[in-house]
Amino acid sequence: MWEIRELAPADIEPVAKVLGLARLGQGDGFYLVAWEHDDPLGHAYLALRDPPELQDVEVRPAHRRRGVATALADAAEAFVARHGCDRLRLTVSRENAAAQALYLGLGYADVGIPPRRVQGTVQIRTGPIEVDDTLLTWEKRLGGTSSDPP
Repeated sequence: MWEIRELAPADIEPVAKVLGLARLGQGDGFYLVAWEHDDPLGHAYLALRDPPELQDVEVRPAHRRRGVATALADAAEAFVARHGCDRLRLTVSRENAAAQALYLGLGYADVGIPPRRVQGTVQIRTGPIEVDDTLLTWEKRLGGTSSDPP
């Protein structure tokens, strides 16, 4: 099937050729990458905050609907739980029904934080992008024993 591992320096170039790495160098976490042999299929950024956050989940179009995003979320949840955290948070676009369905199916739920409107120019690693979106904050309770960041 595929392997999920932390993005290594030697993997940055092949991954960046086919997937955005907008949070590379953000400094508060790391990317998990799903590989099929030497082919990167998708990635997720795990921000080590309080609580930890799943961010920048992306799967290449040809590999969607095969369980790659689920496997990446599972790997992030396992990492967080191993490090004693009891929850994992994410934001999802109000307009992204497919992502919402995925996360609902994985057990994420609204945490009662009001939707957050994001507008304007955002600087990412590859340059500025224009954003106009409303983000919902969801969370999943895990089997950890603490809410301290890993």
